[in-house]
Amino acid sequence: MRSVGDKLRAAAEPYLKPGETIEEVFIGQNRSMMKQILFGMIWNKGRLFVVTAERILVLHASMWTLHPKGVLAELPRSTRFGPPTGLTHIIQVNGRPVYVGRKFFKDIIAADGALEVPPVAA
Repeated sequence: MRSVGDKLRAAAEPYLKPGETIEEVFIGQNRSMMKQILFGMIWNKGRLFVVTAERILVLHASMWTLHPKGVLAELPRSTRFGPPTGLTHIIQVNGRPVYVGRKFFKDIIAADGALEVPPVAA
């Protein structure tokens, strides 16, 4: 049985350039948990973050199947997401908040960690 991460990677592959590989992948949503409780999940939209060595893709995805429906934004690879805090971490995409649950904090930390420049030996 494939993990959620494996399924997300497979779903994102059609949006990659030839030879591009995924470093990290995680999901978020356009509504906070409080708004979901108050208004229901029907208007909630998924966001699939695909981090490669060259760029970050933010894909619009179905909350029910997590299948991408198109590119919402392309961010430079130098973009930092964290450090993640709270129950959900907010990432601004096109001036709008995307809420990422605690389950994916390790992926945010790994994506940001890949940007760290190792010290140069003297």
